[in-house]
Amino acid sequence: MPETSTRERIVVVGSGFAGFTCASELCGRVAKSGRDIEIVLVTPQDYMLYTPLLPDVAGGLIDPRFVAIPLADALPKVRLVVASADSIDLAGRTITVTSEHHAPRTLSWDRLVLTPGSVTRLFDVPGLREHARGLKTVAEALYLREQLLRQLELADQEEDEAVRRARRTVVVVGASYAGTELIAQLRALADDYARRRGLDRADLRFLLLDTAKQVMPEVGAELGEKVLHELRGRGIEIRLETSLRELAADRVVLTDGTEVPTHTVAWVTGVTGAPVLETLDLPLERGRLVVDAELRVPGHPSVFAGGDAAAVPDLTKPGEITPPTAQHASRQGKTLARNVAASLGIGTFAPYRHRDLGLVVDLGPRFAVANPLGIPLSGLLAKAVTRAYHTLAVPRGVNRWAIVMTYLTNTVTQRPLALLGLVSPEEASFARAEGISER
Repeated sequence: MPETSTRERIVVVGSGFAGFTCASELCGRVAKSGRDIEIVLVTPQDYMLYTPLLPDVAGGLIDPRFVAIPLADALPKVRLVVASADSIDLAGRTITVTSEHHAPRTLSWDRLVLTPGSVTRLFDVPGLREHARGLKTVAEALYLREQLLRQLELADQEEDEAVRRARRTVVVVGASYAGTELIAQLRALADDYARRRGLDRADLRFLLLDTAKQVMPEVGAELGEKVLHELRGRGIEIRLETSLRELAADRVVLTDGTEVPTHTVAWVTGVTGAPVLETLDLPLERGRLVVDAELRVPGHPSVFAGGDAAAVPDLTKPGEITPPTAQHASRQGKTLARNVAASLGIGTFAPYRHRDLGLVVDLGPRFAVANPLGIPLSGLLAKAVTRAYHTLAVPRGVNRWAIVMTYLTNTVTQRPLALLGLVSPEEASFARAEGISER
């Protein structure tokens, strides 16, 4: 990678909500200033992934292409480096990047923005890494869809009743919004399969676990109860204050000692900062980089961080940090761009302060919950609000159009049930899909 340019350079690590928004906003601020500043985006993928719709991908509702925003189209003025950030020298102001197609390369920077995102938070549960899958990447979402359909088809040909029941059992760990959306969509996919193949849907078993005392505490007690009632009405078993003790290829053991035969386990229990953060020798809080209200890393005035990778102070709740949500990451991306530009003499600094717009949660056919601006909604009205929000939030017109057409098509057609075999178990593993160490 040639380093002959004398231009000032901003390097943004990560193309998630925070990094994507930051790079986009920086382009506008730099252009208005008339300064000759290079903006570089380092990311393992050449797209920005709209992760809130991954449950729809896992449920076979949306094509994965529609939730991937091509960076070359969306950020034409940004220099794209498709590689992983392997190591960062804060004192020398360099970053080493690697990819499977090139030898390690070093890139210098004048300002560094760390937005590498997050990975699934794992615990020391025997068999977890080998037999469970997460929901942070396209590979994981596609694998869960393929795994469910594969097990249902195998069950149809299985003569052993116990094995047949195990293949028709799905366990999802994590009753926050991502895990709850996932199990709702997987249940809807399985119900479509049962109806079209003449199978009694009562033969399908779906089990949702969480150590919390409430389903989806993020939406409050009132909406949480409605979610609980809706999921149980669909035949989904819910066990709170319960998790997994161990996993095997064909069964799991719960913390209460119950053994559940199954071949399909999703682990959606929350996130922690990307592994590269642990190499920086900087203070971390809950696996995320400690930053100040202006998203600067203390002691390093040329380094900024935001999104899921940063423990950003919540100025509306003193002593707390903002949760790792797409809503916060997108807004922090704008603040990052403003403050990085300000550090170069373009504009002024500003602290990150937010107004909570609420959450929207799509729970499968004809039901959703939402609390926009603190107003609790459920049912079809919440469904309309949820789908409208996600459609508008996707940062590219072509993708928005494709998603709208998909939603309209799904009102008059059934989900496709074809088993395409696109992703192997190895490709969807935590190590391959998310880059989590196998240790």
